[in-house]
Amino acid sequence: MGIITRFKDIMSANINALLDKAEDPEKMIDQYLRNLESDLGKVKAETASVMAEETRAKRQLDECTQEIAKYQKYAEKALMAGNENDARQFLSKKAQLVEQQTSLQQTYEVAAANAAKMRQMHDKLSKDIADLNSRKASIKAKIAAAKAQERINKVGSSVAGVSNNMSAFDRMEAKANQMIDEANAMAELNASAADNDIENLASKYDSTETASPAVDDELAALKAQMGLQ
Repeated sequence: MGIITRFKDIMSANINALLDKAEDPEKMIDQYLRNLESDLGKVKAETASVMAEETRAKRQLDECTQEIAKYQKYAEKALMAGNENDARQFLSKKAQLVEQQTSLQQTYEVAAANAAKMRQMHDKLSKDIADLNSRKASIKAKIAAAKAQERINKVGSSVAGVSNNMSAFDRMEAKANQMIDEANAMAELNASAADNDIENLASKYDSTETASPAVDDELAALKAQMGLQ
């Protein structure tokens, strides 16, 4: 039974294990379903063939058993009729059929075992396909949700990058404001220094004092005494 050997691995197929190894579970689901459908078609055809062999083997075995019973009765009737030689021939034919019955029994048992294995594989494949079809929509919905979350994560990373850029612009704006403040302060200091120069110059003339009258009188007296007038 080559078909048993070719499809023995189907019996150990594990859908969850295959999906866990898949890089793209969504594509894996569709591909696995296609593979199962293809396997099911082959197994179904082989199962029908093996079951037909089982039926044929059973029919041949039953016919042989009936022939044995028939020649047994003929032998009995021949003895009752006093024809021992005829009875001996019937029993000889029966002995040949008994040997044939043993071979047919073995053939039928093998055919029945093969048919059972094929029906088992057929039923498992049918169940796997039904189970996966019932889960396919749910699995694909989860995959779609996961992909959407991945897109959201990427957008979130981009937004975070923009926020970082905004922070950099805020720092540049603060630096610009500081530069303006420093320039204004310098201008104010320069203006204050110019005002002080003008004020110092003006104070030179504002602080000139006129001579006291008493000093002038004392100076005139001293000059008269010294004959300087």
